[in-house]
Amino acid sequence: MSVRAPQPRTARALWYVARGVAQLRDEPLARPPPGSALVRTLFSGISRGSERLVFNGEVGESEWERMRCPAQQGAFSFPVKYGYCATGVVAAGPAGLRGRTVFCLHPHQDYFLASPDCLVLVPDDVPPRRATLAANMETALNALWDAGCGPASRIVVVGAGVVGLLITRLAAGLPGAEVTTLDIDATRAPLVAALGARFARPEDAPDEADVAFHTSASADGLNAAIGAVGFEGTIVELSWYGSKRASIELGGAFHSRRLKIVSSQVGQVASNRRARWSSHRRLGAALALLRDPVLDRLLEEEIAFEDVAHRLPQLLAPGASGRAPVIRYPGA
Repeated sequence: MSVRAPQPRTARALWYVARGVAQLRDEPLARPPPGSALVRTLFSGISRGSERLVFNGEVGESEWERMRCPAQQGAFSFPVKYGYCATGVVAAGPAGLRGRTVFCLHPHQDYFLASPDCLVLVPDDVPPRRATLAANMETALNALWDAGCGPASRIVVVGAGVVGLLITRLAAGLPGAEVTTLDIDATRAPLVAALGARFARPEDAPDEADVAFHTSASADGLNAAIGAVGFEGTIVELSWYGSKRASIELGGAFHSRRLKIVSSQVGQVASNRRARWSSHRRLGAALALLRDPVLDRLLEEEIAFEDVAHRLPQLLAPGASGRAPVIRYPGA
């Protein structure tokens, strides 16, 4: 049974309106259709990788349709309402959802309407702020499935951004696994250690790894991953470069070592799970993996929703901290 409750007549949403420019816009909030849910947002997370490309107008035209996110409005390049890491409370809707904390792949917006099948319940022991990592955790989980690594694997992760650090944590939980995370920023070493792995700069990378995950969206990073794996090893490429080109080193011993480069992208469930897993089930699993309190260390300082538009140039600037910025909404 559904209920209707008083609701705001307008919502406020973050729009990317020009290269390097964002703004909050008011928009009408429709009356909820029967069976739908009205969600009051508590927190949303900014994806430094995807949203930096959107903010800078670097989504290549060939990818405009594939890059669309659920509930996106507008179109690339601009103006576009984009984002996919929202947690909130169901303010009105089906009785089984009212008052529950949910995660939704939705742009940054203070109130929004969603079909119940687009909402995933956040476990009671996962704080809503930490739950904003769910989309990135889903990416990390899918990458481990794509890699096929298991206990006692020697694993290298290139890039200590949010996705790289989540992969680090999952990989470090494999019994007997040797995990090394590479980054040019040595200040990330304590965080990598807290996640259960060894930190190294790229020039000190181990060799003979079974699997290397690349997350840095740079040619140097991908080449470091290629250099880190041993005979018949696998490089799992998670970076998305937008309209940029990457020059990679496929000469030397690449062919004689019979290396494999595997693309991992969260839009499809990994092929070795796809027959049994839906995207909804995978997202639920990702939320359950966020019960780990150490993952709070991946979250950046909170930004008030009212301030986010003018803070974005700083947050998404080249070289900005690799941790995840979190937007706090009124009433959270």
